[in-house]
Amino acid sequence: MAESAQRDKGRLAIIAGSGFLPSYVAAAARNAGEDPVIIALRNEADRDWSDYDHALLGIGNFAGLEAILDKYGVGRIVMSGSVARRPEWREIRPTWRTLAKMPGVVRALLSSGDDKVLKTVIGLLESKGRRVIGAHEIAPDLLATTGPIGARSPGEDDLHDIARAMEAADALGRLDVGQGAISIGGRIVALEGVEGTDQMIERVATLRAEGRISNRRRGVLVKLCKPQQDVRADLPSIGASTIVNAKKAGLAGVAVEAGRALILDRKAVIEAADTAGLFVCGIDRGLSTKGFM
Repeated sequence: MAESAQRDKGRLAIIAGSGFLPSYVAAAARNAGEDPVIIALRNEADRDWSDYDHALLGIGNFAGLEAILDKYGVGRIVMSGSVARRPEWREIRPTWRTLAKMPGVVRALLSSGDDKVLKTVIGLLESKGRRVIGAHEIAPDLLATTGPIGARSPGEDDLHDIARAMEAADALGRLDVGQGAISIGGRIVALEGVEGTDQMIERVATLRAEGRISNRRRGVLVKLCKPQQDVRADLPSIGASTIVNAKKAGLAGVAVEAGRALILDRKAVIEAADTAGLFVCGIDRGLSTKGFM
């Protein structure tokens, strides 16, 4: 009990994948008086961490991770950023604790959905009394709020597409596959898979160009947290690039789950959306989208 309490008060570590989220979390931590240590994942992390105490770590190297956490007296851990691939079994470097759980760990890492993988990793990280916390606990300003974000609001056709895409994203999440769906004219035209949101939107742009999707209706991208998801990792997120890609795909706007999705650099997102003539809005799961009207 004493060891656990001590670790909970210890230093904050940020396990960093690719993208801007780790940078926003690190900056928010510093602004709050923290001195975070960055554990950058090899071949994934793409930011410059030279201004922080940092270490480079191969994905799947649990023994190396444990040594880093001990070295810096880490009590709390945030997992942030994208990870494009999972470790091969040859890359897994276990600790004595993970050796006893090895068959289950390997099975989860190699063959389970993202949610199961993240829960397995969280369990391993917390097995020595440390605590995993969500990026939104360090940077709460990143959380989407309910209603329009920017100058535009969804119209009646958009609300219908939001409702349809919400149904699809919810079903997809229950299968532990992805978090996003695109509806055009009430028709689900794309579901997010392992390729990620930007690539899903690009598929829609390609289908438009090929004439397989009508240009008469615009459509909406919706991103929801998976119903069973541990909110301490992999919350749905959008950034300015999402808006730019949505514009290229001819979409009318983007809707994300309020309180359980992240908007990276809200000012840049609003500027991109207003320039592109798109709406961005936060939606509440289980509530009627008619509430926007």
